[in-house]
Amino acid sequence: MSGQSANIPPTRHTMVLDGQGWVGLLERMGSEVTIVNAARVSFGRLRTEMDDRDEKLLRYLLENRHSSPFEHVVLTFSVHCPLFVRSQWHRHRTWSYNEISRRYTDVDLEFYVPPEVREQAESNRQASVAPQHLDQSAVRAQIAAQNQAALGVYQSLLEQGVCREQARGVLPQNLMTTFWATVDLHNLISFLELRDSPHAQWEIQEYARAIKGLITPEFPRLARILGW
Repeated sequence: MSGQSANIPPTRHTMVLDGQGWVGLLERMGSEVTIVNAARVSFGRLRTEMDDRDEKLLRYLLENRHSSPFEHVVLTFSVHCPLFVRSQWHRHRTWSYNEISRRYTDVDLEFYVPPEVREQAESNRQASVAPQHLDQSAVRAQIAAQNQAALGVYQSLLEQGVCREQARGVLPQNLMTTFWATVDLHNLISFLELRDSPHAQWEIQEYARAIKGLITPEFPRLARILGW
């Protein structure tokens, strides 16, 4: 069977995490015209292209939270990210997901090493702050060494005949994974509001900003209204 590794980014993609991860736009169903046509369908009217009046309608729909017209636009992304980012992403249950499974394959194992290791915030248990006291070279080397140690144990287990579905349990949270994610535009906008936020972890902010860059050419008027 011919094919390529799932870890190779699609044609339309943006690199993130200092080049260690990426997000790509695979498919798009619908456009800005789809949104305004869905909003006006009760009047029996259809548009074939956008004008300034349609942009005003887009603004009205967003400001008044009329979400259903946006649900007729659907996008599919391919995402390459650490497992801990995947876990945060999958909290958004309005998306549909399919992911590479380490029950089936042990190829293309990669690990995320932060380009900068942050310090724990004293006032917020779930937040981090810019580093002031860390020896970056030392802590990044420590993370990389642990990655390789875990990989060594994993490979040793496989060589001894341990099944992949159990051997994978020794791999760390910064193992890179690849998944497909499909979402309608309404729920994508909600995702971006939450994840391109100072309250979100930096790593997932990187993906949210990359998605904005990928879809802005597809929805230029919408992006302008939302301030992307």
